[in-house]
Amino acid sequence: MNYLAHSILSFTNGQLVGNMIADFIRNNERENFPIEIQEGIKLHRFIDTFTDSHPSVSEAKKIFSPLVRLYSGAFVDVAFDYFVAHSYPLEDLKKHSLKTYKILWENEKWLPENYKKMLVRMEQDDWLTNYRQDQGVKFSMQNVLNKAKYLDKDIPVFNIFLKNKEQLKNHFDDFFPDILKECQLKFNLS
Repeated sequence: MNYLAHSILSFTNGQLVGNMIADFIRNNERENFPIEIQEGIKLHRFIDTFTDSHPSVSEAKKIFSPLVRLYSGAFVDVAFDYFVAHSYPLEDLKKHSLKTYKILWENEKWLPENYKKMLVRMEQDDWLTNYRQDQGVKFSMQNVLNKAKYLDKDIPVFNIFLKNKEQLKNHFDDFFPDILKECQLKFNLS
């Protein structure tokens, strides 16, 4: 799952912070954070592991893998954020996005420097809300291509998303209730 899904699957402010920064810290740095942020880091790792092992995600990866091989999971993550964004009314999604940015900046002292730099761009361009738009998905997929060391930057991965949107949606619909249920069981202690 990508940024929007990770934010939606967080149940406390500390979990949100940890969930969002988890890819920007080393495992041995986890204990430098307050317990609630550590829980968010664990939540992030749980989400990634659960997602990678889910049969519907494996099927969704097959859509992208002929073009991008091992990077297919990253493109499924972006595609699934599109469907997460469409699971909420636009106004609710906007409120969630603004609240997420606010919580992250309120916890700035815990954010790694490279995450802060990205967060500035994320907030300016409102990545979380823009996952709802085809252009937001195209932008995110191009970012994945730009960062990938072994992929041509012109691979038409966004076209694959557009051509297979319905099939990807079916895989998402099969997967997302499962991840939501598992996260609520293991991490929503309220």
